[in-house]
Amino acid sequence: MSTAARDDRMLDQASTPAATPVVPPPKLRRRPALVAGAIVAICLGAILAAWAWTSTTHTQEVLAARTTIARGSVIGAADLQRVRINADPALHPLPASAYENVVGMRAALDIAAGGLLTAEATTSSALPPAGMSVVGIALTPAQAPALRLQSGDRVRIVVTPGEGGDQPSGSPQFTAARVVDSHTDEASGQIVVDVLAPYVDATVLAARAATGDVALVLDSGGK
Repeated sequence: MSTAARDDRMLDQASTPAATPVVPPPKLRRRPALVAGAIVAICLGAILAAWAWTSTTHTQEVLAARTTIARGSVIGAADLQRVRINADPALHPLPASAYENVVGMRAALDIAAGGLLTAEATTSSALPPAGMSVVGIALTPAQAPALRLQSGDRVRIVVTPGEGGDQPSGSPQFTAARVVDSHTDEASGQIVVDVLAPYVDATVLAARAATGDVALVLDSGGK
């Protein structure tokens, strides 16, 4: 080989770049604990999302009073409205499907505007029913039990001696009745009780209650 050819070959080799060595990619280290943690976090997130969706969408349509409905009055279509509430096992309102059945019934108690209707709040009977009368009695706290009286409680209105009067001999006279409603008059502090009594006893009971010489006894077996 001539000197010129050798020089050309050396120049060609010098001008050719050296081959870059191939470096293998780094091996990824698997961390089972991190993978398991990620899976658990995803599952918990899905469960929480499902719970939040269920709690905000599990509602029911029920009946509520559009206006205040007085006890004993006939419930009309204009008195009712359909509302949606979150389902709660502690509440037992009438479903909206009972709308047609409720219209035309009577309110068994006072229902405030916006209040939910329950089965106990409606009745098909007039108040007072035939042969019965409602009598209002005003009592001082000393003339009635300290327990709160509930609608349907069985009571006796007992005649007591008047101021300076003598205790009558024998058992005191009384009238058996049932509580319709009761509340405390804030101005006088007296307990006002509406009782359901037989029609034939209503006049005498009202006259006795007007004197204030009566006491109320709560009996067992209220409803």
